Amino acid sequence: MVLVSGELGSGKTTFVRGACRALGVEGPVTSPTFTVGHVLGGSPEVAHLDLYRLDSLAGEDPALLDDYLTPERVAFVEWPGVGEPGFERVAARVLLEHLGGDRRRITIE
Repeated sequence: MVLVSGELGSGKTTFVRGACRALGVEGPVTSPTFTVGHVLGGSPEVAHLDLYRLDSLAGEDPALLDDYLTPERVAFVEWPGVGEPGFERVAARVLLEHLGGDRRRITIE
């Protein structure tokens, strides 16, 4: 699992799209803001989640993310703050920051 953070418009989905291409995903990689997540092709399969519209996971179905976050998939989670305390198997945290114009700072932990 890769947690991708940054302010609106910082390039989170663009970053995920590039990573998905590197993992062999050939189809469209769009923001799942209104659907919570997409399962994409590739080998291994890739899940792309966006938790922006969720204030918390407390009032959600406990299985909301289970179909996306499986051990067999690489998962990218945008706006991970609401779920981060409960996420397991976090391999990396990515922070994207605006530096003005088209410039960004990308920090990977």
